[in-house]
Amino acid sequence: MLVPYDLAGKAVSDAPPAPLFPAAPVLIGSEIYRHSIYGRSHPLSIPRVSSTVDLITALGWLNPQQYITSPLATPDELARFHCPEYIDAIMAAEQDGEVAPAVREKFNIGRNGNPVFPEIFRRPATSAGGSILAAKMLAESAGGTIHSPAGGTHHGRRDQASGFCYFNDPVLAILTLLDHGVAPVVYVDLDAHHGDGVEAAFHDFDDVLTISVHEDGRWPGSGLFGDRAGGNARNLPVPREFNDCELDYIVHNALVPLVQTRQPAALVLQTGVDALNDDPQSKLGLSNRAIWRAVRTLMPLAPRRLVVGGGGYNPWAVARAWAGIWGVLNNFDPGVAHDGEAMTTPLPAAAEDVLRALQWNHSRGRNPPEHWFKYLADSPHLGPIRDPVKAVVEDVLR
Repeated sequence: MLVPYDLAGKAVSDAPPAPLFPAAPVLIGSEIYRHSIYGRSHPLSIPRVSSTVDLITALGWLNPQQYITSPLATPDELARFHCPEYIDAIMAAEQDGEVAPAVREKFNIGRNGNPVFPEIFRRPATSAGGSILAAKMLAESAGGTIHSPAGGTHHGRRDQASGFCYFNDPVLAILTLLDHGVAPVVYVDLDAHHGDGVEAAFHDFDDVLTISVHEDGRWPGSGLFGDRAGGNARNLPVPREFNDCELDYIVHNALVPLVQTRQPAALVLQTGVDALNDDPQSKLGLSNRAIWRAVRTLMPLAPRRLVVGGGGYNPWAVARAWAGIWGVLNNFDPGVAHDGEAMTTPLPAAAEDVLRALQWNHSRGRNPPEHWFKYLADSPHLGPIRDPVKAVVEDVLR
């Protein structure tokens, strides 16, 4: 088994990684995320996409020619997956600022963590528009990489909001790829929460395999189809305190073989970072280094690659993790600054300023530790590979 870091935290090889991508990746974002929040007390009241782009820029990692502003998905584009009546209800909620009780009940809008807020249509439609555009761009090319951190809203259902997700942009992206003849597609989800909406959408599609690594017992469970999903879905529910070595083990012993078996024409990778040790919404324990290694390992397995975001509820952890993913996609070592200095030394002043400007209305945000400001990379969270992790790998490969 290839494990980039041993249990003592030492790199197996200090040689620089070989370049993965011949063409410059594209970053999709939008200024709508800078001021739009779900509500002051909501877990998504924090800045995420805007702070990620600001941090990437401060690190000197973004050529302006690589950046595209996300378009707004049209109702017709959204209707490729979502029920037109549901789309109309979301648009009306934005216009009216409220929903009737019958609409709340039918579409799960305005309850269960899915609030009515000023940009309730425009914000998720922008996320969906970015993923649809990315899929079109990839379909028109022989290969490439696009990073849309605003994407990854993997709980959204055809006719209901779910888990903070109003429109399911990974589903819309995958359908766009299929509509353009790009198949097969593999979807890999690293979020702490199961990618249930994507699994449900494609469970019966022969050309789509969905794989989800998520916390065992965490809402919404391991999906409608059991812990080891049948059809064209695979689930790997992992135990609490899931560590870096265990994710390495799953990536190399389960995810890589599963993806390679399909030989996908496109890979959609959901990089929710609520599985990080510093996130308040799960009981997992990864460092951002483990997420970065997973991205670097999985990317070469398909010629077309769409990397979306997902969960993540600590603003400093999200910005640092997603900025590091962009570094990996550009063949930078996210443990090294743009000037070549190791990130074990403090970040450049401009990058530190971005992080110090963030605020978090949470108990853990009142006295944040200095390393959230000063360093991009987390300390490794190493540990043994426990029997439950070995068991899910064995089960998913049966």
